[in-house]
Amino acid sequence: MERVTPENWYQLKRLADEVTLISEPFIQEFYRCNVWHVRGRDRDMLVDSGMGVVSLREWVPLVSERDLIAVASHTHFDHIGCHHEFECRAVHSAEADLLANPTRINTLADPYVTDDIFDALPPEPYCSKCYSVKKAPATRLLEDGDVVDLGDRIFEVIHTPGHSPGGIALWEAATETLFSGDILYDGPLIEDTYHSNATDYLASMERLLTIPARVVHGGHFPSFSGERYRQLVTGWLNEKHRKV
Repeated sequence: MERVTPENWYQLKRLADEVTLISEPFIQEFYRCNVWHVRGRDRDMLVDSGMGVVSLREWVPLVSERDLIAVASHTHFDHIGCHHEFECRAVHSAEADLLANPTRINTLADPYVTDDIFDALPPEPYCSKCYSVKKAPATRLLEDGDVVDLGDRIFEVIHTPGHSPGGIALWEAATETLFSGDILYDGPLIEDTYHSNATDYLASMERLLTIPARVVHGGHFPSFSGERYRQLVTGWLNEKHRKV
């Protein structure tokens, strides 16, 4: 399989409300984490940091231009690979140990990371069998109801366990924007990881239905409208209730 040069690894797409999608296009869509950069007046926010096979700070100047807080929606390998590159790192307290002490197993790199998840490989010396997430102990622990303050923008932490115990979403009421992580996106949801919990997942989805989102930026797949958001959540809940 061919290898990609580092300068071509990332792709940027600027969206509304000073939000930029940073993606890794050579990772297949199901495994490709959405990295979200949000511009604030006093500092910026990064929601997740990708797989970490190519340096974000070195090859995406946007993330090093200003003071920045790197928030982990949760601690699976595809979401925290570059967290160690940032001075300010935030994660829900339930997954702080995983961010500080990642392994191939507890980040799900084992069994998912193989050459098969790529359409083209990262640059040398990347090796799928050798891949692991680097330690990135949190400098801030998040709890439900906390806020991430960017000066002119306030994001409320919504604890959304189910996919993983410390999963969070980030809600900006002023713009009705939700960063939903992996609890919800417009694609096949993962409800059976080693630390998933079906009861928590149900409660999190019921809570999401109360949030009047206008636009949703998920952990994977394209962003979607508030109308689609309510369709996805309602459809998921109806399917679960039919099975009871």
